[in-house]
Amino acid sequence: MPLISLEKRRRGIYILPNLFTTAALFAGFYAIVQAMNQRFEVAAVAIFIAMVLDGLDGRVARLTHTQSAFGAEYDSLSDMVSFGAAPALVMYEWALRDMGKLGWIAAFIYCAGAALRLARFNTNIDVVDKRYFQGLPSPAAAALIAGMVWVVIDNGISGQDVRWLACFLTIFAGVSMVSNVLFWSGKDINLRRSVPFIVVIALVMAFALVSSYPPGVLFALFLAYAASGYVTYAWRWFKRRQQHVEQAQQQMEQQRNEPGEAGE
Repeated sequence: MPLISLEKRRRGIYILPNLFTTAALFAGFYAIVQAMNQRFEVAAVAIFIAMVLDGLDGRVARLTHTQSAFGAEYDSLSDMVSFGAAPALVMYEWALRDMGKLGWIAAFIYCAGAALRLARFNTNIDVVDKRYFQGLPSPAAAALIAGMVWVVIDNGISGQDVRWLACFLTIFAGVSMVSNVLFWSGKDINLRRSVPFIVVIALVMAFALVSSYPPGVLFALFLAYAASGYVTYAWRWFKRRQQHVEQAQQQMEQQRNEPGEAGE
């Protein structure tokens, strides 16, 4: 008996979505190579390109009905390279190298956080609310790292001058990926639904804003997205605390009224 059945052999893999995944993997690997050659701005741009390609492969697979278990596993491995190893290496080579043990520990925290984030996502994909991500998505975390590198270099500042800020941002991104903070996924947006004309104008303005200064605008957008999860978490915590206080006050008022009613 063959190790793999003839039916599974004939099944094969789908070219189109895996082509986008391979392109994203290449962009991540290219970022690593460019970081080793001290071309950090090119490496940061390559990570953003990997983000775009990674966002396309899943949508292409769903639109063409070419989803497969192979594609899902391949996508996770590609994400680990493009959004785990590549940003960690780029940040380490750019700003953290001269910080000694703290530098490579910060880079490892980010890399391990990306691996754990992807593993948890794959195991919880069928049980979590599709509207939210549990923990910061690895592409958004990679965008924080790449965005900082890109905007700082674009302003003529060296990595050594901002190494402490870079270390903090790297650890923050790594820890955020494995946190239980919820981040909006955007999966509840229906692209096939009709929208008001003002939405189209807003999209045009958004593209114009990004094109005006890509490094700063992209970094600001993803920094705001990373902060949004914590702001929402703090707001929900405050609302729950307020509800508990109100319930406690209501219980105290009921306890005060009960003896009076009994006396009557």
